[in-house]
Amino acid sequence: MIERHAIEELFTEHLGMIKDAKLRAQVVDVWHMGCQEGNWHSIEQLRQMPFTLLTDARGVNFIEHTLAVTAGAIALAEAMRKHYARLPHAIDSDRLIAGGLLHDVGKLVEIEPDGKGGWRKSLSGKCARHPISGAMLAARAGVPQRVINVIACHAKEGEGRPQVIETILVHQADFATFNPLVMMNAGTLIEG
Repeated sequence: MIERHAIEELFTEHLGMIKDAKLRAQVVDVWHMGCQEGNWHSIEQLRQMPFTLLTDARGVNFIEHTLAVTAGAIALAEAMRKHYARLPHAIDSDRLIAGGLLHDVGKLVEIEPDGKGGWRKSLSGKCARHPISGAMLAARAGVPQRVINVIACHAKEGEGRPQVIETILVHQADFATFNPLVMMNAGTLIEG
């Protein structure tokens, strides 16, 4: 089973950016619960898992995607802080980073090995998509409601729903990493 210290090592850089020690520990708690419930035994297994089953991930794994989305959301926030003369809304960095690290945590129970070298939706994944299962894991760990909003509303489940600003930033970073692959696979991404 994947231990807490392995999760802490995996996300050291971004966890270290979360100032609230309780929230930092809750992020690790949620990942730990998800790994246990999804029956993941090593970080290497997670590095083999594609970040999506909706399109060919072209080798981008779950961990790479989680880190890219988190870093992308941070960069969007930093760009606004740097270039807006007056930021029209507050951005909570702790909430943003925790939300980025947790946005797809439900995939730990949504995706499983298919026993043939590939991947499939688990029963849990068939019953509830990862924004819902991830929000449920986070709620059980006592994660604040505004971070749960990031998890629950970062994908299509959040369309038309009230959202904190951090949800919007994570959503944009998430789809900026997902849509090009969908378009490549459909032959609609103009390359070169």
